[in-house]
Amino acid sequence: MALDTREIYVTALKNTHALEMQALQIMERQVERLTRYPEMEEALRRHIEETHGQRTRLEEALQSLGDSPSTIKEGILGFVGNMMALGHTPAQDEILKNTYANHAFENFEIAAYESLLTIGEAAGQGGSLTGFRQSLQEEEAMARRVRELIGPTTKRYIDLTVAGEKADR
Repeated sequence: MALDTREIYVTALKNTHALEMQALQIMERQVERLTRYPEMEEALRRHIEETHGQRTRLEEALQSLGDSPSTIKEGILGFVGNMMALGHTPAQDEILKNTYANHAFENFEIAAYESLLTIGEAAGQGGSLTGFRQSLQEEEAMARRVRELIGPTTKRYIDLTVAGEKADR
């Protein structure tokens, strides 16, 4: 059975909304644990706020189409996000693993928004696209910020580890 572009768009909105739920779970768990990397903590806190705005834009688009986020997708990806965030906690180099994962996840979100914009255009849903372009720009900025922090975070990790201090987070 073929889907029309509106149905494809609604599915993309639900998927992206669930993805943002996963992102929130990951970032919130990391921020709770960061103590020695204030630059990363600040970047994550700022992006958590942006992510709440991104979710609101997605919810508004769904509501305008008479739909709502998928509870099942939200639950599953929220759980996966929590597990991903906790997966690195036993590692001595937790901060490094989280930094790599954050950079990859931001690029995953960039791809999702680029796809959502293409689908939205094909479905003739121009009204929400300005907000989604803003979301894309926020994801691109966060990906750049995480990338900029890879070197300084790694250097701080080395310095703390060599000094015999706790360096994991």
